[in-house]
Amino acid sequence: MLGIRFVFRYNGKGIDRKGLGESMPFHICLVEPEIPNNTGNIARTCAVTGTVLHLIRPLGFSTEDKYLKRSGMDYWYKVDVRYYDSFAEFAASFPGGRFFCATTKAQRSYTSFSYREGDIFVFGKESKGLSPEILKLYRETNIRIPMRPVVRSHNLGNSAAIILYEALRQTDFPGLN
Repeated sequence: MLGIRFVFRYNGKGIDRKGLGESMPFHICLVEPEIPNNTGNIARTCAVTGTVLHLIRPLGFSTEDKYLKRSGMDYWYKVDVRYYDSFAEFAASFPGGRFFCATTKAQRSYTSFSYREGDIFVFGKESKGLSPEILKLYRETNIRIPMRPVVRSHNLGNSAAIILYEALRQTDFPGLN
């Protein structure tokens, strides 16, 4: 967590921004991300929405990486970033949580679910995606972004933003209407 400070207080459900009562209830979890620019981009999305960012080690870069910092620009100090040594450790911190695992292998589109406060969006490493074990654990809530089959997948940062903004739209995030 070098160089990263938090300005939001965690209230058990979401982020209470500076005590103003504005709850930001979503979580993005990146399992073993490999590319610093993608993580930086997602951190910036988390900063502008108040979403909590969870990073599962090992990371494919240092959190001091200049590309990571450049991608997140000057938003890093506004992101609630939490680190875990395994997905099991992360999942244990959200008993009863609803986990939505993004994968090109899912049968259901991300738009076919009704999202609610506390939902967790899980993304795998850029080169391999999520492990079959994780996908099996949450098979009823595996989600995909529809796309033509000519390309393997969307960019990780774009995928996180697409899915998060659908959840924010459904829950009347301020400024979207």
